Amino acid sequence: MTNNPITHSMNQTMKRMTLLIAALLITVPLHGENEDRPNILWITSEDNSISWLSCYGSKNAKTPNLDQFAKEGFRYLHCFDNAAVCAPTRSTWITGHYAISIGTQPMRSRYKIPHDKIPYYPDLLKAAGYHVSNGGKTDYNIGGRDDKDTWRVDGKLAKRQPGQKFFQIRNIGDSHESRAFPKNAGQVKTDPAKMVLHAYHPDLPEMRMTYATYTDAVQRMDAKVGEILAQLKADGLADDTIVVYCSDHGGVLPRSKRFLYSSGTHCPLIVRIPEKWKHWWPAEKPGMTVDRIVSFVDMPKTFLSLTGAAVPKSYQGRIFLGGDIEPAPKYHLSFRERADECSDMVRGMRDEQYAYIKNYMPWAPNGQKLRYMWTMIGTQAWEKHYQDGKCDAVTGRFFRPRPSEEFYDTVKDFDNIHNLANSPQHRAKLTELKQALRKKQLELFDSGLLPENMRVRRAEAHGLTIYEMVRDPKLYPLEKYLDFSDLALSRNPTNLNQLIKGMKDPDEGIRYWAICGLFLLEEKAKPALKTIEKALTDDSTEVQMMAAWTLHKFGDQEKAAITLSAVHKVANKDKPLYESIKRWMNAVHPKH
Repeated sequence: MTNNPITHSMNQTMKRMTLLIAALLITVPLHGENEDRPNILWITSEDNSISWLSCYGSKNAKTPNLDQFAKEGFRYLHCFDNAAVCAPTRSTWITGHYAISIGTQPMRSRYKIPHDKIPYYPDLLKAAGYHVSNGGKTDYNIGGRDDKDTWRVDGKLAKRQPGQKFFQIRNIGDSHESRAFPKNAGQVKTDPAKMVLHAYHPDLPEMRMTYATYTDAVQRMDAKVGEILAQLKADGLADDTIVVYCSDHGGVLPRSKRFLYSSGTHCPLIVRIPEKWKHWWPAEKPGMTVDRIVSFVDMPKTFLSLTGAAVPKSYQGRIFLGGDIEPAPKYHLSFRERADECSDMVRGMRDEQYAYIKNYMPWAPNGQKLRYMWTMIGTQAWEKHYQDGKCDAVTGRFFRPRPSEEFYDTVKDFDNIHNLANSPQHRAKLTELKQALRKKQLELFDSGLLPENMRVRRAEAHGLTIYEMVRDPKLYPLEKYLDFSDLALSRNPTNLNQLIKGMKDPDEGIRYWAICGLFLLEEKAKPALKTIEKALTDDSTEVQMMAAWTLHKFGDQEKAAITLSAVHKVANKDKPLYESIKRWMNAVHPKH
């Protein structure tokens, strides 16, 4: 009987993980076996931003159970998701690492990480004696390990030992995006006429119906929260359990989930701490609010600290609760890349008031036709309204290419419709956040400065994970990529010669940013026509595709079509980018 190499590899990985956890336990003291530690119940709801909870001021949904829970606990005002969509968020949660730092940020990908270096936080809770269960959702977007192997996945506590402390996740899917789909609109209880719309949405009957349908969903979610809390009390566990509630990201109507605006990243967070741990209260008494910035990446590190489990030094968040609380971060980092079939690349940095957004693919409109989002009748009606030329400057912006930079005062402008990037009085603050973003990208080894398939090719060519590849400056010169992408995104014609020179660089990453810069210069790049035509046969398919699109804009549709057809035949892994470029290339915008 021969050994199965896949099984052998997984067993070796698990052995290395066991040794890693053992080493952590040696270096980090645990609570004594008889010391009273809290249970933790983490309730997550899917896809709702703070604007859907009445305790955060919602004008549409009524959430009495969460309102009461906020009176019994502490309501955080500045909690933000890092990824604005579920799988990269859960990748960040389970590893305690920003997804862009480990290469797991594209939605619906399974790129491997070095599991022997990065333990999942439930592994450490189990090592500390906790019963861990998750009967809701895993979906960690990570290869090389089964998503469910770290949990009791039925979510039940019955199998724990007498007196054993527990960490339990209860995920509520009632507020998921799919609950806003037409199939759920047949028995809507909420009156669409009473809906208050975001400023970026046109006032259409279909949009109002989508709002009403989702309002019903949020209210069902709130009822589920009430049931879970009532069961905890009935089981006699409420006085021994810290309860944490948050959503898994913002959402859910079009231009919220998947986007780095407040609607996509600003999330509810409410924590209830029993009287016996009142020394951990983040404010004087229950019912009060907390101003501290909390990023989702902070949560696993905080859970480990609260339970006395080992906290890996590699974990990238900050402990925001308990006896080992760390200084609050000054800023919050968010990111977006491919969401299902639509390519994109965006980074954001914000504080309590201002938000800076950097669009690394500004030619891509926010309103890329993503199948899931387009299932909502509100999205379909919005697109038709736009194509009919009926949208105004605000509601039509969703379907048009973006600026390279956006900057918003989120206190005065929660809907993020007034871009202050060119405002002289905000220049200093924009520069501050822009510099903070670059510093954080370097600190985290931001893996997104190469297109998705390009970084996969490079890592595989060297037998490395993306995590390992981006930490080798010879394979991934991040500072150089950041500099050259800035050059490209500036759209400054005085950079033409530098961009032409970049097209001759041996690094395909530099050539990619150079062709992007030439594309963004539009007619002012015509002196580089021969360089662009030569790029049609570049070794990099990403460079080829951007060169083809640039020529298409210059009027040479034939050469562009031939190149794109050839790429499509040989580069299956580049299909998302290929399909995206085809959509962008053929987009028709009405005149206003």
